[in-house]
Amino acid sequence: MLRSILVVVAVAALLPTGTVHATSVDPHILDSCSGYNAVNIKSTGATLAADLVLNGEGCGIFGPDIKKLELTVVYETYTRIHVKIIDAAAPRFEVPESILPRPAVSKISPKAASIQFNYTSSPFSFSIYRTDSHEVLFSTASHPLIFEPQYLRVKTNLPSNANIYGLGEHTQPFRLPTENTTLTMWSRDAYGIPVGTNLYGNHPVYFEHRTTGTHGVFLLNGNGMDIKLTTDAGGQTALEYNVIGGVLDFYFLAGSTSDPTAVARQYAEVVGTPAEVPYWSFGLHQCRFGYKGTYTLRFFSLSKLKWECTDFVDVAGVISNYSAAGIPLETMWTDIDYMDRRRIFTVDPSYFPLNRVRDIVEYLHSHDQKYILMTDPAVAYTPGEDYGTYDRGTGLDVWLKAANGSDSLGLVWPGVTVYPDWFHPDVTKFWNNEFALFYNPTTGIDIDGVWIDMNEPASFCNFPCTDPFQQAIQQALPPARTDPIPDPNTPIFVNSTSGKTKRDDILSPPYAINNAAGPLSSKTAFVDSKHANGLTEYDVHNLYGTMMSTATHEAMLARRPGKRTIVITRSTYAGAGTKVGKWLGDNLSTWDLYRKSIAGMLGFATIYQVPMIGSDICGFDTSISQEFYRWASVTQAAKNVLDIRYRLMDYIYTAFHQAHLDGTPVLHPLWFKYPKDSAAFSIDLQFFYGDSILVSPVTDDDSTSVTFYLPHDIFYDFTTLAPIKGSGSTVTLANVSFTQIPLHIKGGAIIPLRAQSAMTTTDLRTQDFEFVVAPGIDGTASGALYIDDGVSVTQDSPTSLAATFKNGKLSVQGVFGSDAGVQTSVVRFLGVAKAPKLVQVNGKAISKSLYTYNAAIQVLDVSIGLSLTGPFNVQYS
Repeated sequence: MLRSILVVVAVAALLPTGTVHATSVDPHILDSCSGYNAVNIKSTGATLAADLVLNGEGCGIFGPDIKKLELTVVYETYTRIHVKIIDAAAPRFEVPESILPRPAVSKISPKAASIQFNYTSSPFSFSIYRTDSHEVLFSTASHPLIFEPQYLRVKTNLPSNANIYGLGEHTQPFRLPTENTTLTMWSRDAYGIPVGTNLYGNHPVYFEHRTTGTHGVFLLNGNGMDIKLTTDAGGQTALEYNVIGGVLDFYFLAGSTSDPTAVARQYAEVVGTPAEVPYWSFGLHQCRFGYKGTYTLRFFSLSKLKWECTDFVDVAGVISNYSAAGIPLETMWTDIDYMDRRRIFTVDPSYFPLNRVRDIVEYLHSHDQKYILMTDPAVAYTPGEDYGTYDRGTGLDVWLKAANGSDSLGLVWPGVTVYPDWFHPDVTKFWNNEFALFYNPTTGIDIDGVWIDMNEPASFCNFPCTDPFQQAIQQALPPARTDPIPDPNTPIFVNSTSGKTKRDDILSPPYAINNAAGPLSSKTAFVDSKHANGLTEYDVHNLYGTMMSTATHEAMLARRPGKRTIVITRSTYAGAGTKVGKWLGDNLSTWDLYRKSIAGMLGFATIYQVPMIGSDICGFDTSISQEFYRWASVTQAAKNVLDIRYRLMDYIYTAFHQAHLDGTPVLHPLWFKYPKDSAAFSIDLQFFYGDSILVSPVTDDDSTSVTFYLPHDIFYDFTTLAPIKGSGSTVTLANVSFTQIPLHIKGGAIIPLRAQSAMTTTDLRTQDFEFVVAPGIDGTASGALYIDDGVSVTQDSPTSLAATFKNGKLSVQGVFGSDAGVQTSVVRFLGVAKAPKLVQVNGKAISKSLYTYNAAIQVLDVSIGLSLTGPFNVQYS
C-alpha cells in the first residue's frame, strides 16, 4: 500500500443544421478549405504584421468564415516567439491579464533568436524552425487556417510517433498516444477521472521531445476546445486545435537542443513560476470525508491521506492515534462534514460545535501541528433564512447572473445554490470578509491552509435543470445526518501523546467539443450566465477554478499578512501554480488509476508549473478504512517512508524554491535527464524527485517485485548507499518489502539530509544536517541547500548554499543568513574505491577516530560537527 506513496462519417457539401461532433468531420474536407492570403505584410525590428484576407468564400463548416484577420508576430525573447491572430473587425474574448498577466517582452532581433517564424503568403501558412539546424518544429503547411465565429482550427504535422507531453488535465500516459487521441479542454466534475475524457482543469500547452532537442507550444485561449492527435493511414502524425471561441494566441518556446528543463523554465516565463509554500506544508497531511460512509486514502504532494470522518470526536481521535502510533502528523484536514447542512462558512452545531473545533485547533497548534478546512464556491440559496454568507453576498450582489438577469442557480451539496462571480468588483471584499469572520483566530476557526473543491464550477443538477428545487428534493440535498450526535462535552485528546432564456449559439455551439458531461451547461453553471463585467460563462468557464483560487489565496493573505499561503484546488487553468497547489480529483481504487496518477503528477509538476500536486492513493472511492495505524505492517511502512521524506525535507524544499525562482521542475521524467536515450521517452512509472532522487515504485498488482530502467550512468542505492552501474537496460528487484520503496541517488549529486527525522517539521528544523556526496561517472558532484524561516512571503536573511565536489574535495559556499541553530554533523562520500590515508576539514587533518570507511559499500563517513554559519570544505586523499 505505502509503496505507492511516491506515485468516419464524411460531411456532405451542405452540412445539416444543428450540432456536428468533431469526430464526424472528414479531415480532408477541413484541409480542402481555401484558407486565407497574407497581404500588407510589414516587418519592423522584432515584429511582423500582416492582414489575413479570406481566400474566396471560405468553407462555412461551422459558421461563416471571418473575412479579415490580423496577424502579429513578435520575437519576444531569444527563445520565444509570440504569434497572434485576431478578428480585424470586432473584438473577441481573450483571457484577461488579471487572470494571466502577459510575460515581459525584450523584442530582440530575429537574427539572434533560437527559433524563426516563416510563412507562405498564399494560401497563408506558417512554420517555426530552429535557427541553427533549420529543423521544423511546427508547420501548418497543407492545413488551411479556419477562423469562424465559434470554430477556430489550426493543424500542424508532427514527426511519426512523436513524443508529445502535456495538454492536460487528463488521465492518459505521460507520453500521449498519437493515434486517435482527443484531449478536451472544458472543466467538469469528473468522478472516477475516466480515461479519455475531459477532467477538472485546462492546460493547452505541450512539450515535444526529439533526440535533436525539446520545444514547447502554448495556446493562450480559455475557451472550450478539442486538441486531436492523429496518425493517418500513410503514417503522418498531426496535432490539431479545434476551438469554439476566442483568438489564436500562440507562444512558441525554443527549449533547448541538450537540456529539456530549459523549455519548462521558458514556459514559466510566460505563465509564472510556482508559489513559494510554507515549510510545514511538506509534512504529512490527513483528512476525512464521511457523507457516504466510505473510507478513502488520500496522499497529497506525495504526503496526504483521506478517509471517513463523522464528528469532532472522530477527528480528535485520529490525531491522538497517530501520535500514539509514533507516525508524524503535520496537518489535519476536515472535509465538508463540519458544515451545517453543507453550507460554507458554517459549522454543524451538533456534530462540530464551534468551541470543540476550536479546541482541536488549539491542541494542534500547541503541538506544532496545523489545520486545514474545505471551502466550496457554491453558496446555499436561502432567501429569508438568515444565512449570513448568502445575505452578505446578496447585499453586494456578487452572484453570477442568468441570461435574464436573475441569480444563476445550481445544485450542489447544500441544495440549490448561487455562485460567486469572480469578476464582480466587490467579490474580493465579500470573500475576504467571509474568511475574516469564519476563520477569525479569536472567535472562529484559526485555519492554516485551505482546500477548495467543486470549482469547475460543479453542479449536481441534471441538464437541462429547469427546476433545481425539485431536483434538490429528488437527490435529497443537503444530505441528512444519520450518525448519532456526540455529547458536546465529550473529552478529547485525553489519551494523546505529543426557467431560463437561452441563446442556442452559446448553449449549443455548431461545433460540439468532446465534453464527457454532454452539453456545455451539463453539471455546471449555465454557459449563458453573465458576469458583472459583461462576459459570459461560455468564454470564462475554464477560468472559474483559477479565479476562485486567486481569491482564496488573497483572502488567506489578508487574514495572515506576510505569511505564505497553502491553498489546494481541484480546477486549474494555466498559471494557477503561481497561487495554489492541486490534487488530481476523485479517482477510483484501481491499480490502473494508481499507475496513471504518476503520469498525472508528472504533467502538473513537470509541464504545467503546479508542483504542489498529488493524487488520492488507494482511491477516493474505496470501501475499507485506511488509517496507517490500524495494521502493524502499514504502521511500519508509514514510519519508513516518512522517515525518508522528512530527512529529505530540505532537499525537497530547496527544489521547490528553485522552481519558484525560475520554473525548474520539481519532478523530472527520466528523459529530462537522459534526452538522447529513446528508451526513456515513454517511461512514466519512474521519475526523479528533485534533481537527483530516482523513484521506482512497485506498480504491478499485488506484486513484491519491480522491474525498472537504469540508464547508462552511475547510481547509488538510497538505503545502502552502494554504487550501481546502469547499462541502459531494466533491472529487477525481487522480494521488495511492503514497507519499502526502491530509491536511488543519481551520480553527480550532493544531497543535503537531516541527520534524523522528527514528529513535526518544527522539531525537524532543529535537527543537524549531513551531506551525501554521490560522484558521477566523471568523479564530480554538485548540489544546493536553501534555508529560510519557512513561513514568510518576504525573507530577511535566508541561507543559500552551493556544494561542489571534485578531486576528492567537497566545498560548501554561498550566502549564510540567519543562524539556523544546527550543525553539519557528517559528510558521507559515496563510491570511494579505497580507504583514504588523509582526511582534512577546512585544510586541517583530522583524527582517524572522526572518520570511518566501509569497503563493502565504498562509503566514507566523516564527522565534522561544524555550525552551518560559514563555508567549509572536506577533502580526502
